[in-house]
Amino acid sequence: MQTINQTEPTVIVIFGGSGDLTWRKLMPALYNLYLADMMPKKFMILGLGRQDMSDQQFRKRLHEGVNKFSRSGKADAKTWNRFAKNILYKGADFNKAEIYNNIKKQIASLEKEWDTTLTRIFYMAIPPQMIEVVASRIGKAGLAADKLKSRLVIEKPFGRDLATAKALNKKLAEIFEECQIYRIDHYLGKETVQNIMAFRFANALFEPIWNRNYIDHVQVTVSEQLGVEDRGGYYETAGALRDMIQNHLLQLACLIAMEPPVSFNADEVRNRKVDVLRAVRKISHSDVHNYAVRGQYDAGWINGKKVVAYRSEKSVDPNSKTETFAAFKFFIDNWCWQNVPFYLRTGKRMNETISVITIQFKPVPHQAFPQESVENWQPNKLILNIQPDMGIRLRFQAKQPGLSMYLTPVDMLFDYSNTYTVGTPEAYETLLLDVMQGDATLFMRADQVEAAWEILTPVIDTWNANPSVNFPNYAAGMQGPEDAEALIARDGKSWIAMAFGEKN
Repeated sequence: MQTINQTEPTVIVIFGGSGDLTWRKLMPALYNLYLADMMPKKFMILGLGRQDMSDQQFRKRLHEGVNKFSRSGKADAKTWNRFAKNILYKGADFNKAEIYNNIKKQIASLEKEWDTTLTRIFYMAIPPQMIEVVASRIGKAGLAADKLKSRLVIEKPFGRDLATAKALNKKLAEIFEECQIYRIDHYLGKETVQNIMAFRFANALFEPIWNRNYIDHVQVTVSEQLGVEDRGGYYETAGALRDMIQNHLLQLACLIAMEPPVSFNADEVRNRKVDVLRAVRKISHSDVHNYAVRGQYDAGWINGKKVVAYRSEKSVDPNSKTETFAAFKFFIDNWCWQNVPFYLRTGKRMNETISVITIQFKPVPHQAFPQESVENWQPNKLILNIQPDMGIRLRFQAKQPGLSMYLTPVDMLFDYSNTYTVGTPEAYETLLLDVMQGDATLFMRADQVEAAWEILTPVIDTWNANPSVNFPNYAAGMQGPEDAEALIARDGKSWIAMAFGEKN
């Protein structure tokens, strides 16, 4: 994460330019960067897609997306027109070499016109099975020859298991240097996620107690009220374990467990994350049931509205064995975290939409107060809210007003919305700016991806070999299956996922 600087002239080629990701996320993010004067003074965005559209039709569609999804609201007509003149579109078959030769000619023409060498960003907003094809064509056309100026951005999922991730990494390494590859995880671009490192490493107060001597356990919860919506076809090939835990949740856990980096150099930060993943205790296939739980939502009620079961969703097998909920427990075998359990859980059609990390501290070694004074006593907790509300809450004990000594838990709050009046950038804004500036700190490296897959391989293999016989096993609007409660209850603990304003 560098300090902001002026970005060099850039061409952004979006493979899948006519798709949903470009419409909902990429273009609103790029437009907001433009409003903030963070786009290069000279830039071009070239969308490539299977649909036939003129430049004007493409711009009109993107304008609609910006108006609908941008955090800055509807685009001012004059400002949009200035931005949109830099947007072009080409209907394309990604298998044909002529497409890539035409891109090369177009870039060469711009470089001649602007009298400079362009930074080239190739964004893979395409199905995973197309990545190798497109990357190979980019390489054969000589578009990635300049190792300092050419960058490849790849969306998750990066492989669907350890073998496919290794194969894809090997293929990409034949064309690109590792420093050119940006494996994007939008969770790492969220403001509160980045603030975890600031909170830990810029304050002397917490890091000395950030270890097994003081911390009892760590929880990461990412739950959604939404179902799979129109992503049933994709979700059938992924499931909650691959879609969320392998990347998002494990990366959040890495930020909590990593050792302090020597500097904020991209590879130094990523080295510390890889250290965490490599230290995760291996799980045997026979022991998976003690460490991982899966679930699938049934019909139920969300906010007073009846919703269908996963198996009744569009493009989903009526007898699907795909999990829409996953919970995972692991240990990190190192000096800092030995025997401190980490609990991760994620699910769709849950009772609330929330992303939260909870660090629960150990109880005080000796309770000096009389029993009647501490009947409401709770362990100290540090709660990092990522979404929908952003903030940090520290829970501690205080004396209740009155003549007697009664202790109750109280909260010390840092709330983004009350502290800062400046708008919070969307994750894609942060990440796209980092790509343009060549900062890979928030992006996953090849060894990171493979280490994450290696952790989950026993779970994936065991679940594949033993499909669930009790799906669906939780109703929409609930907190997941009963087995998830049992997973943590066996250790004498319970799930914590309070909304930011709760007082319990």
